[in-house]
Amino acid sequence: MDTILYFIFAVLYIALLIWGLIGIRKYDLAKWTSVIYLVLLPLIYDNGILATGKWIGEGELLERLNFSRFCLHALFTPLLVLYSIGTLQESGIEWAKKKWLITLGIIYTIGLMVLEFSIEVVGLEIEVVKEYGVISYSNVEEATGPPIMVLLVSLILIVASAILWKKTKWPVFFIGAVVMTVGSAVPINVGSGALTNAFELFLIFTLIWTKRRLISNQLNTK
Repeated sequence: MDTILYFIFAVLYIALLIWGLIGIRKYDLAKWTSVIYLVLLPLIYDNGILATGKWIGEGELLERLNFSRFCLHALFTPLLVLYSIGTLQESGIEWAKKKWLITLGIIYTIGLMVLEFSIEVVGLEIEVVKEYGVISYSNVEEATGPPIMVLLVSLILIVASAILWKKTKWPVFFIGAVVMTVGSAVPINVGSGALTNAFELFLIFTLIWTKRRLISNQLNTK
């Protein structure tokens, strides 16, 4: 069952990427919120590898492909911090356009990348895992909760989305951030390993929707 779910997730991520890019202008691609398109790419890869693992089969190839999942997660997920700052800028919040905030956001993002690589990737040992019909390679040391990096990114998402909601009356971003945070932090036993990925999909959907909403608002004000 999970194999089918991961395949569906991969297809839906591709659909979100296409939807997000439809009609977008070069001017909009130059904004910080456009990093969401980069974040989508490893999510497509992640779910694609999980969906096809049982056909690739155990071995060095699948192990390397799964190790890349951890590396891409560490490299791209922190970019959501810059996305968050971008939403505040595009909503017209003047202090969000200050150079000091952009600089701080970039430093924070790079710091999260370094943190995730040092804690989760460097010295990582993965072993084959077979559950719910999926064959993958996962961390030998089972995690007791969401990674610190994810929690720190979630904090920025929630704060930024709350500010955006107050400024623009747009709650979608906030709902996505809260649902993702709660879904990652609270263990839910539903007989599937794909639940966290479903929460991630919902979050990205709300972020793409928010990006398009901001573009639409800017077009309407011109």
